[in-house]
Parts: sequence; structure tokens; C-alpha cells
Amino acid sequence: MATNAEDVSPFVAEDLPRNNPSLTSGRVLARNTVWNLVGTIAPLLVAVPAVPLLIRAMGTDRFGVLTLAWVVIGYFSLFDLGFGRALTKLVAQKLGANQSGEIPGLFWTSLLLMTLFSGIGTLLMVFLSPLMVHSLLHVPVTIQTETLQAFYVLAVSLPVVITTAALRGFLEAHQRFGLLNAVRVPMGVFTFVGPLLVLPFSTSLSVIVSVLAAGRFLAWAVHVLLCLKVEPKLRKGVVWQGAAVKPLLLFGGWVTIGNIVNPVLLFLDRFLIGVMLPIAMVGFYTAPFEAVTKLWVIPTSLAATVFPACSAIGIGRTPELERLYGRSVRYLFCAVAPVSVALILFARPITGVWLGQEFAEKSSVTLQFLAAGVFINCFAHVPYCFLQGLGRPDLPAKLFLAELVPYGLLLWWMITRYGIAGAAAAWSIRVTIEVALLLWLGQRTFSLSARNLLDRRMWIGLVALGGSVVGIYTTDLLARGNLFLKAVICVFWLGGFTLVAWKRVLDDADRSTVLSALRPLKNSIGKSVEWVEAD
Repeated sequence: MATNAEDVSPFVAEDLPRNNPSLTSGRVLARNTVWNLVGTIAPLLVAVPAVPLLIRAMGTDRFGVLTLAWVVIGYFSLFDLGFGRALTKLVAQKLGANQSGEIPGLFWTSLLLMTLFSGIGTLLMVFLSPLMVHSLLHVPVTIQTETLQAFYVLAVSLPVVITTAALRGFLEAHQRFGLLNAVRVPMGVFTFVGPLLVLPFSTSLSVIVSVLAAGRFLAWAVHVLLCLKVEPKLRKGVVWQGAAVKPLLLFGGWVTIGNIVNPVLLFLDRFLIGVMLPIAMVGFYTAPFEAVTKLWVIPTSLAATVFPACSAIGIGRTPELERLYGRSVRYLFCAVAPVSVALILFARPITGVWLGQEFAEKSSVTLQFLAAGVFINCFAHVPYCFLQGLGRPDLPAKLFLAELVPYGLLLWWMITRYGIAGAAAAWSIRVTIEVALLLWLGQRTFSLSARNLLDRRMWIGLVALGGSVVGIYTTDLLARGNLFLKAVICVFWLGGFTLVAWKRVLDDADRSTVLSALRPLKNSIGKSVEWVEAD
């Protein structure tokens, strides 16, 4: 049974009039999801050949440290107090209600608060870096000095990384995903190409990380210019809006807890591997992890589009929310299932061809566990996005807190007994339980029924997927080690699943939405360029 707005949470906004349906139209949401996919997949195409080159040139020890630097450069957002997410939600609400006059105050107040608290993050990381390098991580003595210098560079870059998240959220609320990804693509490519450009001159981690940090500074400046372009009222000067602090803190407080605990859950496996096993094993684990979790580009691209749409719709329009909820799950299933099956069944040859025989020996089982876990975890993004977008960021945060200690104990035990394969299995067990609980919370709080997701169309999809798995496994026995034939068999069966999914799982409205999202990409690129040059 759904709960009334006033009973749900103090973070749920008032039921504002919705006068801007263009922000939540199916065509706009589908187009922006495709933009997000393009922006994430393009760097992946560079990452696949770049990672083996980096491993060979840097060695497994330095590469293990570089992967930790990627974590900080790409994802570190512990000290923004949730203001970035809160800003996206509040700005989307104002846009949906045609109340844009309050937006500049929200923007500048959020940015100033994030700058303040990110400075605290910098000081904390500077203080903890020597302990991490010399005691917690098994960093070889020969590279400890350059590793410590690299960590100091990462600390200095934290304010830029964190405030960029707010700038990006502001643009997401305005549905400017074309512009966002015009910046995201080159920066994502630079994450992998930057170290390769440095290697002919130096293999020092401090130099490589400094180059990555400089790229982030440039991206931050571009985001600022785009925000000023999208909302010209911001140019009138910095505005401190005291009334905006309370809603930012109310919503952002629980988001902050989630932002602190969720990355711990996400990266605890790598840090424990670094503590309990030789540092080189971090590389053997991280390479397949980074590869398979690129599947998250699909749910994160969808969630980035759906989150401001949920905020603009509000909790008063349950049928509209349920349609968006169900379609989101169907899209994820159809898009992610074929790739996940291929990764699980052919983990060893894929790892061997990509990273070499040593990685195939040590990482193939790890890849299989991770592929299964990532497939399941993709569906967590939908209820997580809806719970936050509808004003209940406390529920996911409380769930993450409840997971932390049991998962840590399970992870420690599994690594002790089974090494990095045990870490992958423990991670997959955790995310499976998490998905089930998030779906239950969505149903309990907003009547977003998980049972309705398993309708006749979804059952057809599940049966088709199971048939494809059985077909691949059975006919693969005839290949007898022929890698090319294995690939042909896999493509044949998964192509059949894709056809069934398109015809029987997706309905006419789904197919129309997908096709409408693909058609205007070429024109959108030209319009985005013209729009930027017009000023």
C-alpha cells in the first residue's frame, strides 16, 4: 500500500504542479539514455586495448596502484554531503513546476557547500596516505615513494572531482545529456590514454596520476562554462540562498551516508585483497572487475535519465511511475542478459585472448562470478533510483549500513579460503540479496510492485534466456576447443534470444521508443555543436 507524501519522509517535496511534460516524455528519456550509453561506451572501446598495454609497461604492482587511483579520480564523492544528488532532484522539481527563478540560489549554495566539505576530504586523505602506503597496502618498498606522492596528488584533486559531480547533476536536471557526453567522452578516453602518453617518458606513478588530475581540472572548467550557458541567470553572480540549505541537508544527509557506505561496499574487496594477499593480486582481480562492471553503463545511463524524471513527476502519479518502473526493468533485462551469458560461459577464452594466459589462469573463475553478480546488480539501479527520486534516500542508505558488517565478515572468510575467486563470489552473494531488498522497499513504500514486473512478457524472456544458455552449452560441446566456432555458436543462440526479446518481451510502445531514440542522434550532434557556438 502506498504511503501519503506527508508520511513518507521529510525529504519528499511538496506536491507541486507539473507543467513541463517535455522533461519526462518517452522520446526525451530514450534519447538521453542513448546519449549516456554513447558517452560511457566510447571510453570503454579505448580501455579494452589500453589495459593490457598498461599492465605490460608498468608491471602488475604499479598497475595495481593505478587502479586505486582510478577509483579516486573517477568515483570519489564521499565529502559532498549528498548535495550533488540533492541539487539534481531539487532543480528537476523546479523545472517540472516552471519555478526556474529559484534555481540560481540552489546552484551556488550547493556548490559553495560542496567546496567547503571537499576541502575536509583533502585534509583527511593527506593525513591517511602515509598509513595506507606504508602499512595497510602491500606496496613494494621500491615504489612506495612514488605511490605516496601519487596519493597526495589525488588528495589535492578531490575538490575538483567532487564539485564536478554537482555541475554534472545540474546539467542532468536540465536534460542536457548531449552536452554532458561531449565532455565525458574525451575525459573517459583520457583516463586510459593519458597514462599511455606518459609511459614513453616516465613510469612514475606520481607523474601519471598528476596528468590524470590535470585532465580533471580541465573538465571541471568546461562544466562550469556549460552550466553558465544553460542557465544565463547564473552569470549575475554568486548567490547564497540560506533557505536552500535545509532541503539540501535534509535530502543530502542520507545520500551522504549512502555515498560513504556504498563505495566501501563496492571497493572493500580490492582493499582487503591488497591487505591479505600480494598487491599484484589486486590487478588480477581488478582487471576482470573493471571489464565486467562496464555493463553498468546500461543501468547507470538509464538511471541518470530516470532520476530527474522521477523527481519531476512526484509521488502523486503512481500509474505513470509504474509504467516507467516496469519499462526500465524490461529494457535492462533485454540489453544486459546476452552479454552476461557470453561472459559467464566463455570467461576463460575471453580473459586469455584479452590479458594473456597468466590472467586466464588466475582470473577466469573470478570473471564468471563477477559477471553473474553484475547481471543481477543491474536491476538494483531501478528501485534505488526511484527511492531517491521520490524522496526516500534514507531507505537505501540504511540498507547499505545493514550490509556492511556481514559483507565484510563474509568477504574476509571467502578471501582467506578461496582467494580472489572467493572475493568475487562474496560480492555476488551480497548484491543478489541487495536487489531483492531494494525491490521489496520500492513495493512497500510506493506500491512499485515487483510482482507486476514478472508479467507474461518477462516470463517469455526468461524462458528464452534459459533456452539460449542450454543451447550454447550443449552445442558448444561440438566445438571441441575451436574458438571461432564457439563464438559463432554463441552469436547464433544469443541472436535468437535478442529476436525473441524484441518481438515478444518489448511491446509496440517499447519498440517505438527505442527506435525514436536512435533516429535523432545525428541531428542532435549537429544541434548541440551549433547551440554551443551560438553564444
